[in-house]
Amino acid sequence: MGNELKRTPLFDEYAKYGAKTIDFGGWDLPVQFTSIKEEHDAVRHRAGLFDVSHMGEIIVEGPDALQYLQYLLSNDISKIEIGGAQYNAMCYENGGVVDDLLVYRLEDNRYLLCVNAANIEKDFEWMKAHLLGDVQVTNKSEEYAQIALQGPLSEEVLQTLTAVNLKSLKYFNFINNAQVAGHTVLLSRTGYTGEDGFEIYGEPQAIVDLWNRILEAGKDKGVVPAGLGARDTLRFESCLPLYGQELAKEISPLEAGIGFAVKLQKESDFIGKKALIAQKENGLPRKLIGVEMIDKGIPRHGYKVFKDGVEVGEITTGTQSPLTKRNIGLALIDAKFAQLDTELEIEIRNKKLKVKTCATPFYKRSK
Repeated sequence: MGNELKRTPLFDEYAKYGAKTIDFGGWDLPVQFTSIKEEHDAVRHRAGLFDVSHMGEIIVEGPDALQYLQYLLSNDISKIEIGGAQYNAMCYENGGVVDDLLVYRLEDNRYLLCVNAANIEKDFEWMKAHLLGDVQVTNKSEEYAQIALQGPLSEEVLQTLTAVNLKSLKYFNFINNAQVAGHTVLLSRTGYTGEDGFEIYGEPQAIVDLWNRILEAGKDKGVVPAGLGARDTLRFESCLPLYGQELAKEISPLEAGIGFAVKLQKESDFIGKKALIAQKENGLPRKLIGVEMIDKGIPRHGYKVFKDGVEVGEITTGTQSPLTKRNIGLALIDAKFAQLDTELEIEIRNKKLKVKTCATPFYKRSK
């Protein structure tokens, strides 16, 4: 046994709820508590509570914080108001992605970045290597734990534990120093499941207490703890990208379909901007598209995609959708074949099986 797996502050709580844990990017995390399907179902129809304490938190502050983040990130940071959050890509010079992340504007000249767990060290080193102006960058990941309550009943359940009027907290906004069940936390409303929901960032002990308090408050409503398995199937149905699959060092945010987070027209130059402009002007070489099986089989991450026997791309994520029971996938393929209803093949166990391109997202909640 080599390196010990890292554990979140909630690790000791998992057993109470019957968690089955796995190694996820060096973390010992619950893949499921009951079953992926049941937890997926709970989030789509009621609510589920996720431990996302493995995510990283990096504080950027100082007189030049805005200018620095404009240079580092793809979106227009000047548009974020205090109490607002924004989705971003941090790119390499070639337009590939270092990470995708959320930026929270805490106050003037002070921002919190929430980054992917497996990328914390890499992101932090990249940020320090590209410092600009009078700015401090601090990795605070050890000081935060984070849970996410997701699903149509999340507002109703959480409202029983706080005096904050949750109805007035808009999507992609947050309240810093909110009181929830007697704890001071950062309370945001974003989500990675395609459902309405909240994230609660706070000190580890507070989050452990809130995990139990929320599950208790939601017990009669069918709120359950949910693992990474359901988190993955939920984000996949809603076509939200996962770093290392839809986004990577060699995949640009434009190819991955998150062009809405890339503001090529913003005045400030940002790392990767030239490469992304060139990609846009010359036409994207590849596109991320939805595929659905025609033949029997399930598309999986890494499976090769072919057109008339020639390899044209690969599956980034695929499964049987728990909600619709369709055998579907996301594939990054040669842009020439990205039109709807194009017939392709994927290779499963040395057999070429038929798929066709289909519309995404696979699931969209009715507002």
